[in-house]
Amino acid sequence: MSRVYQQIVEQIDESILKGNLKPGDQLPSERELAQQFGASRTAVREAVKALHERGRLETYAGRGTFVTDATSHGIREALNRMTGVGGTEHLSLLLVMLEPEIAAVAAMQSTDQHIAAMREALNVMEESFDDPEACIDADLDFHLTLAEAVGNPVILAIIDSIVDVLREKRMLLFQVRGGVERARLHHSKILDAIEERDPTKAREAMRAHLRQVRDEGAGLEIPPELIEPPHS
Repeated sequence: MSRVYQQIVEQIDESILKGNLKPGDQLPSERELAQQFGASRTAVREAVKALHERGRLETYAGRGTFVTDATSHGIREALNRMTGVGGTEHLSLLLVMLEPEIAAVAAMQSTDQHIAAMREALNVMEESFDDPEACIDADLDFHLTLAEAVGNPVILAIIDSIVDVLREKRMLLFQVRGGVERARLHHSKILDAIEERDPTKAREAMRAHLRQVRDEGAGLEIPPELIEPPHS
C-alpha cells in the first residue's frame, strides 16, 4: 500500500507542477480518485493527507478538496499562529474589511454552482436551528462559498482561517433569543442580492449581517463605526 500511496502523491504532485491542476481546481472525490489510480480508497486518503502536509491541497467542509499554492498555504499557517497569541481581534477587523467586498464581487462572478451551494447552506441552517454544530457549519460554508466565487485562492485561504477561528464565537448566537434565525435571514438577503447580480446591494447586505453578528456578541471585536450603515 505504501508504494501505491507514493505513486499517487507523485502523480498528483506532477500534475500540479505541470499546471494540469491549477490553484483553485477541485479534486475528484475519494472514490473517483481510487478508480482513476486503480488503488484503494485508503491509499488515496493517505496520499491526499501527504499532499495536505506539503501545502498542495486544502479541504473545505461540505465542498471538497482543492489545489492550493505555497502562498495561500503560508498565509493560512501564519494566521493560525496569530490566533494562538491573541490575534482574534485583528482577524475580526480583517474579516469586516474583506467580506463586504467579497459579497460585491460574488454578485458579479458567482456561478450557478456557487448559488446552488449557498442556497443549500441556507436550507441546512433553517433545518438545523436545534443543532448548533450543523447550523454553524452551514453558516460558515455559506461564507466560504462566497469567497470561493471570487476565484482567488489567497482570499479563500484567509477567509477559511478567519471563520474557523470564529466558529466557537458563532455558537454564542444560540444564546441570544432569535439570533440564529436573524443570521439566517441576513444570509438570505445576501443571496438575494447575489442572484440579482447587484454588487451594491450585496455589499450592504453583508455589512448589515456583520452589524448583527457584532451586536449579538458572536465574534466581531471591532470599533462599531467601521460597519455602521451609510448616512443618508
